[in-house]
Amino acid sequence: MKTEDVRHAYAMPLTNPAYPPGPYRFTDREYVIITYRTDIDALRQVVPEPLEIVEPIVKYEFIKMPDSTGFGDYVESGQVIPVRFDGKDGVYVHAMYLDDDAPIAGGREIWGFPKKLAYPKLVHEGEVIVGTLHYGSVLCATATMGYKHHAVDKAAIARSLKQPNFLVKIIPHVDATPRICELVQYHLEDITVKGAWSGPAELELHRHVIADVARLPVLEVIGAVHFLADLTLGMGKVVHDYLSDPV
Repeated sequence: MKTEDVRHAYAMPLTNPAYPPGPYRFTDREYVIITYRTDIDALRQVVPEPLEIVEPIVKYEFIKMPDSTGFGDYVESGQVIPVRFDGKDGVYVHAMYLDDDAPIAGGREIWGFPKKLAYPKLVHEGEVIVGTLHYGSVLCATATMGYKHHAVDKAAIARSLKQPNFLVKIIPHVDATPRICELVQYHLEDITVKGAWSGPAELELHRHVIADVARLPVLEVIGAVHFLADLTLGMGKVVHDYLSDPV
């Protein structure tokens, strides 16, 4: 293999990448998002500067992705935190757990998504939607929501999805010192919300040494939404370099 061929590589392994190049289109993404109030001091320990905490709020997500370009059929669960950056509102992606290797590798390598392998599920049980997150055999999160109790404005959901999303991309050097440590911003694009509903919800988080979702404890459930959407995961841009830019 010539040096020029290596220079055109986009992912590992070199001769058989774990995922194809984007863009990545998602069809019939099903979301359950439970918004809850948490401890402000706990938030301060996990939200990096120069992002600003808006209020002590966390959004716990379960997302079923039955049809995603290049990544297949998988389920994801995790926490995002409303933040402000450069005077604009957005969300910081704090933790993500999913059951498929390709989006774990692609998400971490391209954007810097904080993804780990685990076993999230989102299922319908009669009149209830149930989300669970297991890390190995251990139950780490349980969410329940009433099924389609009240219709929600689809345009409002689309606007919320268009907010900027922020991640910290970390790639070590071969001696384990930091080589890339950047604040990355990305957007969801070409969004079509097919249906959206609210309903009563409950959320339980359990302590686990690796899947530490309970680090941001549930003090009060504020609300929940369930919706279906088609969208494209946009590419990112670096908005802050922790190794060279002053905070």
